[in-house]
Amino acid sequence: METTRRDFIKNTLILGGTLFFTPVPLHAARKEGEEWHPAYEKLEQEGKLAQRIKEAYAIFEQCDLCPRGCGVNRQKGERGFCRAPVRPVIYSAQPHFGEEISLVGRHGSGTIFFSNCNLRCVFCQNWPISHEGKGKEIEDKDLADMMIYLQKIGCHNINVVTPTHVMPNIINATRIALKKGLRLPLVYNTSGYERLEIVKLLDGIVDIYMPDMKYMDSDQAAKYSSEASDYPEVTKKAIIEMNRQVGELTTDSNGIALRGLIIRHLVMPNRVAGTEQFVKWVAEALPKTTYVNIMPQYRVEYKAYEYPKISRGITVQEFLEAMEWAEQCGLTNLDPKSVAVRDFYRRRQSS
Repeated sequence: METTRRDFIKNTLILGGTLFFTPVPLHAARKEGEEWHPAYEKLEQEGKLAQRIKEAYAIFEQCDLCPRGCGVNRQKGERGFCRAPVRPVIYSAQPHFGEEISLVGRHGSGTIFFSNCNLRCVFCQNWPISHEGKGKEIEDKDLADMMIYLQKIGCHNINVVTPTHVMPNIINATRIALKKGLRLPLVYNTSGYERLEIVKLLDGIVDIYMPDMKYMDSDQAAKYSSEASDYPEVTKKAIIEMNRQVGELTTDSNGIALRGLIIRHLVMPNRVAGTEQFVKWVAEALPKTTYVNIMPQYRVEYKAYEYPKISRGITVQEFLEAMEWAEQCGLTNLDPKSVAVRDFYRRRQSS
């Protein structure tokens, strides 16, 4: 049966919002009887967390939190490429039910969207937040209170979205919240455009890393992400370090994520994202059991209409070939929602 692009987009959105369960475990379970504690709690008990925060805050004086390396003094009100002030700007803090199943659970992922961005892609789906900086500027202590509130209403984790340019604020707020009873996993939900040195500073603080791997080609990265031609190389190094720190995704007895690495890769039209090269890299550089989410939900947003190669949604075949490449490379821990979308369209093609 032939599937139009319009049908593909509609059906993918429907499938993506549904929980699909599989009899094959997609992550390692924590051993029975082990008492779990967030990484940042252990670092605080070792007396090291406060020093890490001090080191992080010092970076604001000549900001190179990200690979752009602007060198501005944000403590004095200067602003670099990300346009962010020294205090965090928050767009929203709420339970999110559109994330990976192991993050969402029954009560949602406690998602905090930070305004501004160090990458600024032309196809950004959150462009009013990331490009225009819409949101409210707050103190670290207010951010800590948001974390406590999300825990109180039952969220399974604290999911900080676009955290790179406000990393010092996040870890300071986490320590404040820890003293008020925070005990949830900290999810670092990043574009992947991270300096290796900064990721190393986060060792022992972050429980779950969730980076994107947007492109494998420097020319594509430069064209669609504000001249970030170094994106593929710096992101590869950052992801390898993230894996060294937290390893394979582990869950509790209810399948809720506690610690580990989740890599996201958005399939783009005309193979712009380099998906075949991406899955080959994962298979060669990381364990083949690494949790990989190959996402079909690309849509034309913001300025993508101005770029012919990305001015349409993806086709069924473009998504299916992406999943086939992952299978051919031996990746065994693919996101269950993406697998469900794949199986749905395979069945339709064979009917």
